[in-house]
Amino acid sequence: MAHRSPSHSDHHNHARGHDHGHDHDHSHVPTVTKDNERKILISFLIIFSFMVVEAIGGVISGSLALLADAGHMLTDGIALGLAYVAFRLGRRAADGQRTFGYARVEVIAGLVNALTLFGIVGWIVYEAIERFQKPHPVLAGSMFVVAVIGMFVNLFVLWYLTRGDSDHVNVKGAVLHVMGDLLGSVGAIVAAIVIWHTGWAPIDPILSVFVSLLILRSAWSLLKNTLHILLEGAPDNARSPQISEHLRKTVPGIQNVSHIHVWSLTSGRVLATLQVQPIDGAELRNVVRQVEHELKTTFNIEHPTVGIDWDADTVCSLEQPSNATVSHAGHSH
Repeated sequence: MAHRSPSHSDHHNHARGHDHGHDHDHSHVPTVTKDNERKILISFLIIFSFMVVEAIGGVISGSLALLADAGHMLTDGIALGLAYVAFRLGRRAADGQRTFGYARVEVIAGLVNALTLFGIVGWIVYEAIERFQKPHPVLAGSMFVVAVIGMFVNLFVLWYLTRGDSDHVNVKGAVLHVMGDLLGSVGAIVAAIVIWHTGWAPIDPILSVFVSLLILRSAWSLLKNTLHILLEGAPDNARSPQISEHLRKTVPGIQNVSHIHVWSLTSGRVLATLQVQPIDGAELRNVVRQVEHELKTTFNIEHPTVGIDWDADTVCSLEQPSNATVSHAGHSH
């Protein structure tokens, strides 16, 4: 039966709404999320506790490398605390104003992590310049003992964080922080050995600056990642041209794919809306279901919303009411 579908603009507006009476139930917390949350909390307790020890050791020994690493660990403690709070807030259910809940708080915490890394790098460089101008005496023995303990603490936390899921933006941010701490501990060990054998104190601020440059590289990577998500950028494996080409090749009954919008809600959660134009006589249900299947399995899009783009001459074989020509993955849950 020939059927005149609603207008193109109506479908486009409907497709982008994401409401459709779909209930985003956040009452069930995935096991992976619980594991990440526990990892972040335990890592926070370990890092924050040793930060106090390292700060005291840095003051006693007079080592900038230890003080810089302690300052970095303080930043880590704050960052891990923010990440834990973000996980807890992410559990809150969606409401009328925040239809996706609070999941993106995790990305904001990742952004804060990156910015704090930039701040600590600036402080290390400033202190290093001061030390070059006015050298300070350093107690190499105390510095060495504290740095070695710090190295083992950071190795344990790094091992713990990288068990299981380590791709989450907050876990990845925490790993980068701990790697920076580990490098700081190694730098302090090297500086302590050099000072012990040669008495050459400038090695302390020199290695501090070297470590800060490595931290800066990690901070830049994390900042780009979080800003990409906040600016609703598409993941590398799910760009609009890739999706359009793949769907036209693999889904029978499609003339064209348009209005493709792909973005990440948070790390690992990708959403998309698009419109497909069916050929004459296409089975609408089959077309939409196949498109949803391809988006989920090929591009890892958890919530695709598919609109039907009609022109005036298109006739489609329908087995459903005219107001059901837009579908999204939530209907199959």
